[in-house]
Amino acid sequence: MTTHLTSAHPAEAERERRVEAALARLDLTGKVRLLSGATMWAIAPNPEIGLDRLVMSDGPVGVRGERWTPEDPSVQLPSPTALAATWDPGLIRTAGRLLAQEARRKGVHVLLAPTVNIHRSPLGGRHFECYSEDPLLTGRIGAAYVTGVQEGGVATTVKHFVANDSETDRFTVDVRVDERTLREIYLAPFEAIVAQARPWGVMAAYNSVNGTTMTEHADLNAVLREEWGFDGFVVSDWTAARDTVGCALAGLDVAMPGPATVYGDHLLAAVREGRVPEAAVDAMARRVLRLAARVGALEGAEPVVKAADLPAPLDGRAVAREVAARSFTLLRNEGGVLPLDTARIRRVALIGLAADEARTSGGGSATVFSEHTVTPLEGLRAALPEDVRLDHAIGADPRRGLPPLRHPLTAVFRDSDGAELGREPLADGTARWIGELPAGIDVARLAAVEVTGSFTPEATGTHVLGVTGVGRFTLSVDGEVRFDGENEIEGTDPAAVLLNPPQSTVEVELTAGRPVRVSATTPVPDGFGAFPFIGFAVNHLEPRASEDELIEEAVRAAAAADVAVVVAATTEEVESEGFDRADLRLPGRQDELVARVAAANDRTVVVVNAGSPVVMPWREDVAAVLVTWFGGQELGAALADVLLGAEEPGGRLPTTWPAEEADVPVIEVRPADGRLVYDEGVFVGYRAWQRAQTPPAYWFGHGLGYTTWEYTGVEARPAADGGVTVTVGLTNTGGRAGREVVQVYLEPRGTAEAAERPRRWLAGFAAVSAEPGGSAEAVVVLPPRAAQVWDTAAHAWRTVPGTYDVVVGRSAGDTRLTAPVEIG
Repeated sequence: MTTHLTSAHPAEAERERRVEAALARLDLTGKVRLLSGATMWAIAPNPEIGLDRLVMSDGPVGVRGERWTPEDPSVQLPSPTALAATWDPGLIRTAGRLLAQEARRKGVHVLLAPTVNIHRSPLGGRHFECYSEDPLLTGRIGAAYVTGVQEGGVATTVKHFVANDSETDRFTVDVRVDERTLREIYLAPFEAIVAQARPWGVMAAYNSVNGTTMTEHADLNAVLREEWGFDGFVVSDWTAARDTVGCALAGLDVAMPGPATVYGDHLLAAVREGRVPEAAVDAMARRVLRLAARVGALEGAEPVVKAADLPAPLDGRAVAREVAARSFTLLRNEGGVLPLDTARIRRVALIGLAADEARTSGGGSATVFSEHTVTPLEGLRAALPEDVRLDHAIGADPRRGLPPLRHPLTAVFRDSDGAELGREPLADGTARWIGELPAGIDVARLAAVEVTGSFTPEATGTHVLGVTGVGRFTLSVDGEVRFDGENEIEGTDPAAVLLNPPQSTVEVELTAGRPVRVSATTPVPDGFGAFPFIGFAVNHLEPRASEDELIEEAVRAAAAADVAVVVAATTEEVESEGFDRADLRLPGRQDELVARVAAANDRTVVVVNAGSPVVMPWREDVAAVLVTWFGGQELGAALADVLLGAEEPGGRLPTTWPAEEADVPVIEVRPADGRLVYDEGVFVGYRAWQRAQTPPAYWFGHGLGYTTWEYTGVEARPAADGGVTVTVGLTNTGGRAGREVVQVYLEPRGTAEAAERPRRWLAGFAAVSAEPGGSAEAVVVLPPRAAQVWDTAAHAWRTVPGTYDVVVGRSAGDTRLTAPVEIG
């Protein structure tokens, strides 16, 4: 059944009249001009019809804007896995409002987020950018995010539609998935978000589904538009559009980036030759104009959110800190070691490179640069009383490559004679421009880019300098060429130029206190002007002790402390867009480091600074394990809040964590002969673990707080619409106030239908709070869909009748109460 969203409100009808008036004034060329970017991030304005420039920007945890540079900082929220770990749609709606506020500040109309693909395999490289292994939790969090952003007058593009659940061969992989699985698992979050939040945009994925690339998938676009009633615009993932006619006939509205796309002159020719009807172009242009009208970029059309109705301004740092603390997930807390009692401890050992160089976000298009990042070291130093000593030791360096030179440098743009065309200051050794160069640079004359500057070494000895990027580079130190060669990329993914570039290094003897000048130059390739792109970095590593010596130093610090806190992290080389993970281990010698520290101090707390599951062979040997995900710019402040008890760790796992990689029931991300077959069907995540012979380390939904709860009663009542209303009573039996996430699972009890179904699945959830000794009541409404399956014969949803157990608990593996209910 089609729902016509545009007729739902008189204001929308008025906007539609303005859209039709603007469309009527455009000739074919004008309409086609709306359908692809004029630049990397924007659709061109058209003053004749009152259309402003339409600007898009990457999210999902910040708004980068059109410039990818630390010179234009953004508020950086925790990673999407962290957002989902809050299990708090209300808080995520607030986070969305903050992102809209940031978008307006940067002149952005469309946020390229949220990512609602499924955690099918923990090896998925972009796992950190998605929410959960469960479609219901993903849909609830995604809908809250979209609602919050669009309440701020900014459009969202729910992505990546659909089945872009891993990164290997993402441009060419053909995902093979049966109809039922597609509907119940992978399409379900998109459907829920369309129904609950009315997003103004959707992004089509790179991959194919069942033989058809998603930018040309007319059948699934028909599900989106005709069945679900989505009336927004569909934009391609960047460079995903491949065929002019296929994309146009499938209803891909905008091909990005521009100006060179499969649309433009190619689409004009296709219409004039009769291969694409002009009515299809009209429909695509109409949807783009509708987008412009909704965000206030079409003159004469009242935006959905008027300036007077915008939400009150939010404190970005405060929101980022609250979301981080609410997301932190306490997996283990033996002997109540947390929260730390500063009246009883005099010395804390803080161990790990990530304690001083925190992972705040995964790599790739999710990256934004914050004005300031609070590291765990900074956060704890600020929060601990003056009489508590804090010692920091690196312990182990998990990085394979060198980090950017952490000193300000300058980018110099030169012509073929070496003459300077312009320059721009850089915050560190990273040089990056995509689609547009700094103002005033003559692209036609540009022949080379140099990153140069001086820095003063802090230590005497062997320093390592390098250059990261694709192409030919010359690296000089104090005027002497130390590297002159080619950095070549592996694989066929063009995004790897940005996301996973190669690095070349040289060793240089330097003296502490004596300034040294470095310079890295790369020529501009042929065809550069059609799509300006510069992305490389000057890298540097100071001399330091050997890995063995660093670990021994950390062990000594731990042995001398009352408590040891180890921050163990993944790196951008492990978790990033553009490639999948090779394994689930912490990189480098961090597992060894944790084991050695735990042997030296039985009050060892491990902080896991990762965006997705890692195996933890030492988990039973440490006192506490706290997952902070990629905690955003306020990671260190929130960590201090939680470790010292100012805040309770509020997170619950949005994805099951394995004990061993070999135990993971669904893990394959590598296509075979171009195909990735989802032959596990609907048995993904905890649904698959329920069938596995070996239990996971920590179930979906698991997370401890600083108090305890008793589940005192549950009642399940059928509702008139075919759903179920569940009421759960709880009592806070601990010694401090707390928040509990009540999870409600539905479990069929000998239902007559033969449909193969999971043992149980999440059907709803709600959070309650109470003071010590206080009681609370959670009311969770299970929709009719909770007891339905997709009928592949009828191509429709069908209720499976019978007796079900409503199972209430703290995770998929820790259930407390059960109540029967008849459905159907």
